[in-house]
Amino acid sequence: MKAQTKEKTMREFLLSQKHIVYTEPLEVRAGTTVDVLYNPSNTVLNGSPEVWFRCSFNRWTHPSGPLPPQKMVNAENGSHLQATVRVPLDAYMMDFVFSESEEGGTYDNRNGMDYHIPVSDSIGKEPPMHIVHIAVEMAPIAKVGGLGDVVTSLSRAIQDLGHKVEVIIPKYDCLNLSNVKDLHCRQSFTWSGTEIKVWFGKVEGISVYFLEPQNGMFWVGCVYGKNDESRFGFFCHSALEFLLQSGSSPDIIHCHDWSSAPVAWLYKQQYVHNGLPNGRVVFTIHNLEFGANQIGKAMAHCDKATTVSDTYSKEVSGHGSIAPHYFKFHGIRNGIDSDIWDPYNDNFIPIYYTSENVVEGKSSAKRALQDRLGLHQTDAPLVGIISRLTAQKGIHLIKHAIYRTLERNGQVVLLGSAPDPRIQSDFINLAKKLHGEFDGRVKLCLTYDEPLSHLIYAGADFILVPSIFEPCGLTQLTAMRYGSIPIVRKTGGLYDTVFDVDDDKDRAHEQGLEPNGFSFEGADSNGVDYALDRAITTWYDARDWFNSLCKRVMEQDWSWNRPALDYMELYHSARKN
Repeated sequence: MKAQTKEKTMREFLLSQKHIVYTEPLEVRAGTTVDVLYNPSNTVLNGSPEVWFRCSFNRWTHPSGPLPPQKMVNAENGSHLQATVRVPLDAYMMDFVFSESEEGGTYDNRNGMDYHIPVSDSIGKEPPMHIVHIAVEMAPIAKVGGLGDVVTSLSRAIQDLGHKVEVIIPKYDCLNLSNVKDLHCRQSFTWSGTEIKVWFGKVEGISVYFLEPQNGMFWVGCVYGKNDESRFGFFCHSALEFLLQSGSSPDIIHCHDWSSAPVAWLYKQQYVHNGLPNGRVVFTIHNLEFGANQIGKAMAHCDKATTVSDTYSKEVSGHGSIAPHYFKFHGIRNGIDSDIWDPYNDNFIPIYYTSENVVEGKSSAKRALQDRLGLHQTDAPLVGIISRLTAQKGIHLIKHAIYRTLERNGQVVLLGSAPDPRIQSDFINLAKKLHGEFDGRVKLCLTYDEPLSHLIYAGADFILVPSIFEPCGLTQLTAMRYGSIPIVRKTGGLYDTVFDVDDDKDRAHEQGLEPNGFSFEGADSNGVDYALDRAITTWYDARDWFNSLCKRVMEQDWSWNRPALDYMELYHSARKN
């Protein structure tokens, strides 16, 4: 099933530019002739009297060099222009850009990324890339937030594409070592007067180097909260020093957030001239709330930068750290780990299910959830909320939605806690009131409980995510993996991944998708009601259609398959600089 999903996602990846460019046949094979069809009206070449096609192979490295520029002719379908290319037997990738004249002039080079289409049946093979992540979090051994998940999941997905991926993190004394295989001390080196031990082990199949300075700066019982700026600055410097002293020469050095941002400028100012000349630096912003100075400096020095969804990249484009460097800033959404979140192989739910038996699987999970939380075992629409309780997550909208769902005779389960004790206490009082007034119809579990979250994703009909801002959001993606329908506010990554069944049909089709949820604008109760009321009414009045929607969302791929392909495009683009 996973292989089929991966294949389908690759096909969608090839078709994702179809409104601009595609090939006939769609699958390009080595040793054959293909037509390239291009629609300039959606590009910078709109209105150009001529368009010239410039093509090469193997990411512009093919020994025969770029082919001579070719003037495109009108295709039979009217809207596209056409050029014909013979693909060499040793081509594994086809590369091209378009220009307004034979000499060049204005180019459509996909914002500096170029157009690339994989070639099958090649006698040549793409050389694997060597990528090193330098980060201060990694799930599940040192996870505080989403950053740790991304480092692990992205590394696994890129490694699965055949590339060499390594991670360097500090050796905290609070690491969860039960998830590290074959941990051993491999070597030590001295930097800045401090001995640094280098440990090596495998985490989720990824090679990880743990740096342990013997001055004790990472023996403080936690990841964050103890003189972080100087500790992480020291770690970044020693990670680069370790690469230098061990003779490693990665193609890409990928650093994350303010905490490993110093890697970008230390590398460019010192190491690129000093024994580590081949690398390019990619910097990912997961959270813009902390460390603006470090983020701004890393943005200035990195080769390419990303954040965790396309819409969020536009929402923050005016930010002082980003605006001057927006030309190298890209949004690539996060994915979910489809091994951890897998209703076909999940020990926290009563029966395994796929899209084929989603109704049976979810009914069984709903009964188990109702039983576990003391809710009435009735056939009612169940809204799940799984969230940290902070202002960012739209607390006032969550409260309103609970009451609105109960008014519509639905059931509500909330799982989450508040870091702020005042908000936590507010929700404890709300829970007492609701549990008294609506006994058997609502349950607030004000804690973090991962096994229970699996049962909620499976047992709920809807998952509500009314965030005020949301860089990417994984809750709505996990919901769909389990066949629950997301109800979201249109912001950041929520806007990029949830397409309203009534309002977003065209937008979904542009992405090669079918609509998959309910969404609203604004940040008031009317907005929430607009989405929530339609969702609940659909459940009551069009149950067969609702069940088909559950099946549909399960068949969409929100794993790391597609983001991994996008990251590889970005890595190659950084190498070209």
